[in-house]
Amino acid sequence: MGFIERHGLWSPEQRDAAAACQAAVERDSVETVRLSFVDQHGVLRGKSISPEALPAALRDGLNVVSTLLSKDTSGRTVFPSFSAGGGHGVSAMSGAGDMIMVPDPATYRVLPWADGTAWVLCDLYFGTGEPVPFSTRGLMRRALDKATVHGFEVMTGIELEFHLFRLDDARMELSDAGQPGNPKGVSLLGHGYQLLSEDRDDAMEPVLGVLRRGLRQVGLPLRTLEVEYGPSQFEVTFGPQFGLAAADSAVLLRSVLKQIARRHGYHVSFMCRPQIPLACSSGWHLHQSLHRSVDGILRNAFVPDDPAAALSPVGMSYVAGQLKHAAAASAFAVPTITGYKRFQPQSMAPDRILWARDNRAAMIRVVGSREDGSTHIENRLGEPAANPYLYLGTQLLAGLDGIERSLAAGPSADEPYVTEAPRLPRSLGEALDALRDDKHFADLLGAGFVEYYSMIKRAELARFELNVTDWEQREYFDLL
Repeated sequence: MGFIERHGLWSPEQRDAAAACQAAVERDSVETVRLSFVDQHGVLRGKSISPEALPAALRDGLNVVSTLLSKDTSGRTVFPSFSAGGGHGVSAMSGAGDMIMVPDPATYRVLPWADGTAWVLCDLYFGTGEPVPFSTRGLMRRALDKATVHGFEVMTGIELEFHLFRLDDARMELSDAGQPGNPKGVSLLGHGYQLLSEDRDDAMEPVLGVLRRGLRQVGLPLRTLEVEYGPSQFEVTFGPQFGLAAADSAVLLRSVLKQIARRHGYHVSFMCRPQIPLACSSGWHLHQSLHRSVDGILRNAFVPDDPAAALSPVGMSYVAGQLKHAAAASAFAVPTITGYKRFQPQSMAPDRILWARDNRAAMIRVVGSREDGSTHIENRLGEPAANPYLYLGTQLLAGLDGIERSLAAGPSADEPYVTEAPRLPRSLGEALDALRDDKHFADLLGAGFVEYYSMIKRAELARFELNVTDWEQREYFDLL
């Protein structure tokens, strides 16, 4: 009996998928299997194994160092990993101890751009069989379990913007080494400011066609891939998915785009606002609804009975929960220093905490049709660099809290940029302060996770505040 079976870590469906996975590796002539997990920043990490090593990994998992969960975005370890508890108060992480990556065989895919390569997403456990408490996929699982207790299934649609550049210089000279290294040298693919121009879309088709085929070949629910407003800015949208699948798809989406683009001489960035004159910030909009079984049929719980209502009472309470915890949840939805530069008035991005019917200036936009049962909300808070499990999971927990406490969302804001309402955090530091102060939300997440995440993000802030920026150099060096 192997580690996975001994601790009961797979569902019956996953056990069946494991057998199919081993057969598929032989059928697909796989030479390398990438076993990957998603770290605290939403970045895929893991190991590549031979097909001969796969049966052992599907029986016992695969060890990986726990310090991968102790690093900020530069790769610096910000916890005292060699002390007792690894700086986390978790004995299994002492001395940079191991975690075990447990494959989720249902996620098996062949990567068409990498010859003979398959990919499997993993969950994280300790050698005791206990889940790693800082695993973000695990956090979202717990949020989904909470929804299930209330009789809901969660449906999410993804609408995500990004920048795509021509790669001119990979900056791989010795002088470019650093932590982090020098950014890649890139040039624009388009000047922008012609939203949904067919001519510009056609000009981008040679590279967009390659990306589009890659997304479809790995089975992602692609709806659109198109030119957005800003220079070299694009948008991808997916069809709605239930449960964990939506976050898994967002993880794979970013990996697919970055890897295929790089192999064709391009660079994809999910940084909210790259350093481009008159750049347009990129957002990540979450389309959400809750569904429950009524007489054996799964129905959208957000659809109102009253034709004059925007949402059902359940839907309005869900919105109220997301509004209540919006400032604290921003730390997860907008995890970078740059992301807070997006919250500007008259920009189609929110700048305050409110909701509205079909208004893109609001943080939460109610859309869809009562007649066809598509009523849902679009949360426009996030940036595309967010960890998908943390973004989706924390918004779900916030919404469920609104339902549990029957919170009221207040009236629709017909003019979001002038309506009196609390402002969204203006910086990552403000968001982390709000997360610290929102004790109820911290209880939903677990105080240990909040402390862990906040320490990593504050380490990034501390490094930023010690550096002299280009703005400061231009502003003061000659003048003063």
